[in-house]
Amino acid sequence: MGKRMMSLVCIVAAVFCFAYCAVVFMIRSGSRFYLVWAAGGIFLVLLACMLHFGLWERVPLILRRIFCVLVAVGAVLFVIVEGCIISHYRDQGEENLDYIIVLGAQMKEKGPSAVLQFRLDAAYEYLSRNADTVCIVSGGQGRNEPCSEAEGMYAYLTKKGIAPERILREDQSTDTSENIAYSAKLIGRTDISVGIVTNNFHVFRGLQLAKAAGFENVCGIAARSNVYFQLNNMVREFFGIMKDFAFGNFS
Repeated sequence: MGKRMMSLVCIVAAVFCFAYCAVVFMIRSGSRFYLVWAAGGIFLVLLACMLHFGLWERVPLILRRIFCVLVAVGAVLFVIVEGCIISHYRDQGEENLDYIIVLGAQMKEKGPSAVLQFRLDAAYEYLSRNADTVCIVSGGQGRNEPCSEAEGMYAYLTKKGIAPERILREDQSTDTSENIAYSAKLIGRTDISVGIVTNNFHVFRGLQLAKAAGFENVCGIAARSNVYFQLNNMVREFFGIMKDFAFGNFS
């Protein structure tokens, strides 16, 4: 591929990154990860300029080769991880589980965010079918939240008719690994059957963390997610999995 064509490809990709960043920002995703798309767009514009004006050739050959190798390795790793994520997109769990754990997400003044509501609706449907299953709602209170995620989830489920005594609240966790770890402490044993309720793109990571926490019989229960945010969520989840792997949370 010639330099002109490569430069054009970079510009087209940069325009897509900026446009998608704007879409996610305007719809309000609940996090600032959309800024990664802006950063990616800026990087692609700079790369396009370097190619167009012949600056790329001035970079030492060894650095160019290292860059290309890192990009290739990153791409292969990304494809593998995304394949693992997609493989659990349609997990429906098993019936008559002892517990289900609903992983927290942002609470807003008016109630659960769309992402969290999808999880709660999936939990409600499961609990309605399985009267003996106990539910743990897991999530602390962030700086931009009116109450703990656990409290908001408890209120949502009880309002829909789930008996309060079937819901346990874990309100100290701040991320997914803590959701699982603190819920495991609340249960107090790992030889029971557990379902992890979260959005489809998040099930794989939840399952790996649950297995690392010692649960011997664990399955995923996938809730749907917003199609407009799906690409953003998939890329964000890749970095989340890499972080958990790097910090030993999967061991």
